[in-house]
Amino acid sequence: MTADLEPGGGRIAHARHLTAAFLDRVRDEHGVPVSPRAQQTAVLVVSELVTNAHKYAPGPVLLDLRVTGDAVDVAVWDSDPVLPVARDTDPGRVGQHGLEIVRAVADGFAARREGAGKRVVARIRLAEGGGDSAR
Repeated sequence: MTADLEPGGGRIAHARHLTAAFLDRVRDEHGVPVSPRAQQTAVLVVSELVTNAHKYAPGPVLLDLRVTGDAVDVAVWDSDPVLPVARDTDPGRVGQHGLEIVRAVADGFAARREGAGKRVVARIRLAEGGGDSAR
């Protein structure tokens, strides 16, 4: 599933809703096991990645969700070619923890320049156990 997210702050909530609905369909219509933890993690990851794109990229944002084996790949493309860099952990820092969170909860993470921007991909196992890397 690929979605072009409309500009504005509402795109973040819309992306979360699309992700939850996509995983519901994967489970209910296709019989793929999706744990509650996987669904919550995917929604969190989408929220963080789309928030970053909304804050730092001036143009369009695309959300791509794909089931690959026993995982869902969450990919967010935006128009800023600068690759994200996780900052050192600092419990005193207010904000800018999104990439730390994504890397901590995802089973795989990759970022690459693509076209006029970049694509950030996080892989989340759909059920407990198993898994691959998004690299």
